Amino acid sequence: MAKGHHRSAATGRYVKASTASRNPKTTVTESGANRSSGTHHRSAITGKFVKGSTAVRHPNTTVTERG
Repeated sequence: MAKGHHRSAATGRYVKASTASRNPKTTVTESGANRSSGTHHRSAITGKFVKGSTAVRHPNTTVTERG
């Protein structure tokens, strides 16, 4: 598992590394501070940024980052 903080896409809470490794499709590993402004949505499955409409359709596998 990658270094950093692990956050559950379903609850938004931080989780242990062991939980993140057991549930890779619903956790996002944050490697650093969010230095950008605005709101961004990231898919827990792909790790890529997605549109707001995609985040609304898939709330359990998308993390919303507010800068």
